[in-house]
Amino acid sequence: MKLQSFLKTALVTGALAISTSAMADNFPSKPLSMVIGWGAGGSTDIQGRVLANVMSEHLGQPVNVINRPGAGGGVALQQLANNRDEGYTFVFGTSMSVTFGPLATPTNYDVDSFKYVAGVTLGQSALVTGANRAYSNWQELIEYAKANPGTSYATQLAFDRMLIEYIAKQEGIDLRIVPTSGGAGMAPLILSGDVEFAYSGGTHSGYAETGEMPVLASLADDRLVAFPDAPTLRELGYDIDPGDIRVVMVPKNTPEERIAKLAEALEAATQDPRFIEITEERILMPVVFMDGETVHEDLRNKVTSYQAIIEEMGGLSE
Repeated sequence: MKLQSFLKTALVTGALAISTSAMADNFPSKPLSMVIGWGAGGSTDIQGRVLANVMSEHLGQPVNVINRPGAGGGVALQQLANNRDEGYTFVFGTSMSVTFGPLATPTNYDVDSFKYVAGVTLGQSALVTGANRAYSNWQELIEYAKANPGTSYATQLAFDRMLIEYIAKQEGIDLRIVPTSGGAGMAPLILSGDVEFAYSGGTHSGYAETGEMPVLASLADDRLVAFPDAPTLRELGYDIDPGDIRVVMVPKNTPEERIAKLAEALEAATQDPRFIEITEERILMPVVFMDGETVHEDLRNKVTSYQAIIEEMGGLSE
């Protein structure tokens, strides 16, 4: 009886192992959801929808796009932190949401709350101004701001406000901070001359040919692809790397074999002409492929850098 019981248990265990293996090999066996933490029509959404189409072809299942805007991408990440479907739902968004977001406001997640499938694009954020200003480069702007206390700056995010306050402290300048609701709110103020300079997450790319929105400084780790004359913050003497990566994140309980399949689809997408066209030619961002471990390490380093800046500043402003 003991031998029969052992054999029966072994058969059941083996069958379960085979079944589990088959389920893993069959991933995905149903449609997936790509959650984007920004509104429809923005550059992340436009890029994400093309990415979803390409991924669906490689995975053999539809990849449905769901917009969950709010809190600078934080709403989508809060939902992902509570998600338990092991890879069928993932977030495509900006790394800033997971690096700086938890430092600025209370969240139910931090940089170690997720697994990172891959990075696919390098962000191209910038500090911009308008045409026909009294300055034509960053150093001239700083001199202008020193001579004109209350020089206006249009902010969009807690992140760029931290950056500009850090710079203002380093340079000894007094700025008037003007809150705006995204690129659509910033652009009219810059183009009309109502604001002197501003943060742009990508809106400036639409003015690359007309020259109506000159770039003063790159907020990427390297110079911007479409604006190679604009220096980086490090080149300007500021000890900070604010570069952003567009990444795909999954719940922490996602099995590694599922992450590997998603990563394969993402790597294929970065070589697909449709994704390259929308990313490099339309929104003017370089396509890259960074594996998940590399992304995670980079984001951890950025968190450490931001924490040091916040401590140096004595905390974030309200």
